[in-house]
Amino acid sequence: MAKKTTLDFMDMKRKGEKITFLTAYDYPIASFAEKAGIDMLLVGDSLGMVVYGLPGTIPVTMDEMIIHSRAVRRGAPNTFVIGDMPFMSYQSSVEKAVENAGRFLKEAQMDAIKLEGGRRVINQIKAIVDAGIPVMGHIGLTPQSSGQLGGFKAQGRTAEAARELILDAIAIQEAGAFAILLEAIPPEVGEAITRRLSIPVLSIGAGIHCDGQLLINGDMLGLVEAFTPKFVKKYANLAEIITGAITEYVHDVRDLKFPEEKHTYKMKEGEAEKLAEFLKTIDSR
Repeated sequence: MAKKTTLDFMDMKRKGEKITFLTAYDYPIASFAEKAGIDMLLVGDSLGMVVYGLPGTIPVTMDEMIIHSRAVRRGAPNTFVIGDMPFMSYQSSVEKAVENAGRFLKEAQMDAIKLEGGRRVINQIKAIVDAGIPVMGHIGLTPQSSGQLGGFKAQGRTAEAARELILDAIAIQEAGAFAILLEAIPPEVGEAITRRLSIPVLSIGAGIHCDGQLLINGDMLGLVEAFTPKFVKKYANLAEIITGAITEYVHDVRDLKFPEEKHTYKMKEGEAEKLAEFLKTIDSR
């Protein structure tokens, strides 16, 4: 399978072909997603919650993002993979933004980066694009700004708020981004943005009219039990399966049902007798 490019995604939008997008944080999930034919993967800073059990994305560091991005790249060598810029890796200065974006490509072989924010990060987007690094924008519910937004709440639910999102989306396109992610906004707003932009518009809770859909793998696989956003469809309940398997293992060990003989190794012929003679000399001391 040939890796898709930003031009391929533009072509998919023109043809009305939906883009499939999923998060991945490690080698196994990345390899499974590539085998399944996913178009695009995101090494999201959501790993703070999904992998590390943190209350949000704020504590995630660049070094952690690079480590996970490397693992995903090894698992999905033929898939377009995006590295997610963590909190304070791009907000403080344009120079720092370009440097950290470059780390994703140089150290982890990512194909692009994603950062949160609209018009307030336009200078960073322009500079990163000018450095030759493809950028995906991200507006709506932006987890790194959840404190300002009053928590993990849907955005764009009034005409005024929707207007601001549309202006942000247009500005991100004009800054040179190759795509944009809309999170937790009404489908009417998602459709309005998608129809007005020439670049692909991806949705995570922004409706069916966008050019493609993203889900957090832990949500759609049923690995995360604490909270499931409204926009998530669970395609499996792996938490139940995994818990059941571990419970059965615990019982088997305690009840001497594991390991069985078929799970053990045999000594070479005649060697057991030699070992028995040696043990007699040890025991007689």
